[in-house]
Amino acid sequence: MRFAYPMQKFQDWVTQQWVILRGRKIKPEDYPWLIGPFGNLDAIGEEFIHQFAEKENLIVEKDSKSKGIIPSMSKLNLSEAEFINLSKKVIGFYENTANHNLDFSVKWNPFFKFFGILINKLFSNRINQLNIPTKNIYNSESLKSEIINLIDPKTNEIKYTFWFRSIESTGQVIYSGVYGICQLPSGKTCVKAVFPLPNGNATVLMNPNVGKNGELILDSSGKKFGDAGFYFLLKDSKGDYWSQFISSFRDKLIIGSEKDLILAEQTLTLWHLKVLTFNYSIELKNN
Repeated sequence: MRFAYPMQKFQDWVTQQWVILRGRKIKPEDYPWLIGPFGNLDAIGEEFIHQFAEKENLIVEKDSKSKGIIPSMSKLNLSEAEFINLSKKVIGFYENTANHNLDFSVKWNPFFKFFGILINKLFSNRINQLNIPTKNIYNSESLKSEIINLIDPKTNEIKYTFWFRSIESTGQVIYSGVYGICQLPSGKTCVKAVFPLPNGNATVLMNPNVGKNGELILDSSGKKFGDAGFYFLLKDSKGDYWSQFISSFRDKLIIGSEKDLILAEQTLTLWHLKVLTFNYSIELKNN
């Protein structure tokens, strides 16, 4: 039996060992749609971005001309009818994310709130990642939203796009994720979000569809390995890669426009039970 890397926090070792026991061993070259940056044992937030860039010989660019988490929404390979119907404001947000102000609120299912507190105490507060507020936020909080691109100095190509989000009033980091697009083995195009964790990552792959009112619907409700969904990845003590598909955990985002605003609702569910809901209000910045 393989073991997780031993010289790390006990709670990290336990969760990684669980992935090894329940997951599958993979070769990165066989799963390009799944592979993404792994975190360090001691740094995950913005510090990690700079360490990762140095390791990969990339340039950190905070004020890039490319300000979106998706360079072109046409790369989602939506049908012609869907793309025509997709809200132009939603397209503008994804292609120019940094040019928008974000406010958000949070509502927990009381049954799952204890698990959120436990995860924050064991993991999130320490690693500055997936650090979701454990109190309901009814009055919207402003988010500091920053796009950080890592550039190949030889080709000037963007290799990675980090979307770094923190609560403006407290500085608390919520997410630091690498965003892009991938193609599943089925040929389906997905939005890909990779959240570096110690010696591994959590990766969410979401199928895109367009609703009747032009809203973009991103859904991670896959059923098996190779589908859209939530994945853990890690390296064991011998440097081999492991992955586990978590079919019971799902993420659904619906984002559309209403007058001058872009409104989004993100729902996280576990075993088909609602865990929490984020509501976002997004507005184009005044130049």
